[in-house]
Amino acid sequence: MTPPPKWSHLPFFAETLPTIERTLAKDAREILPPVPQRFAALDLTPPDRVRVVILGQDPYPTPGHAHGLAFSVEPDVRPLPRSLNNIFKELRDDLGDAPDSGDLRFWAAQGVLLLNTVLTVPAGEANGHKALGWQKLAHDVLQDVSQRPTAFVLWGKQAQALAPHISSPKTDPNFETDHLLIETAHPSPLSARRGFFGSRPFSRINTWLTARGEPAINWTTT
Repeated sequence: MTPPPKWSHLPFFAETLPTIERTLAKDAREILPPVPQRFAALDLTPPDRVRVVILGQDPYPTPGHAHGLAFSVEPDVRPLPRSLNNIFKELRDDLGDAPDSGDLRFWAAQGVLLLNTVLTVPAGEANGHKALGWQKLAHDVLQDVSQRPTAFVLWGKQAQALAPHISSPKTDPNFETDHLLIETAHPSPLSARRGFFGSRPFSRINTWLTARGEPAINWTTT
């Protein structure tokens, strides 16, 4: 796996990735997503373009669904995974519309980093690679991008456990006013009604961005 050039300075790529690659090389199962897509989120949203970070868990374990971005699926996937369907339901309630497909690469192009904390999964075995060490990459990414004001979306306990890796921007000691931190229940059917629905994260992010003089994210139209 080739590190994304703009992110290759992160310690993970020299210290942790070689061990993960050796472990994956010995795994005879089908591993998702395909190798060229495993760093797709980082390839599409380099550090200097990150404005929003949405953390996921691990890729969809159904072949043909995952393509390297958290919560996103290939454009022809129907029906949508249940968590993504709930995200779109909240999006419609929040902004009145939702995309026509589950392909969220157009979010990534606007500076929304859709990062899973684990970047591979054996087909059909959700969380099957949770012990490989991928989480170190998410730790490094959060520390890197949080040196400037960023909106962080932490859905569920696994994502919220990474909050300590979000540091204050070095340019401003009063960092509490610099980041936007949104923490709610996960959008999965098991928890969405315990605080995800009604949280209106998309309008909150756009309000924060425009108050900073930045363009809002187009969440709905590809």
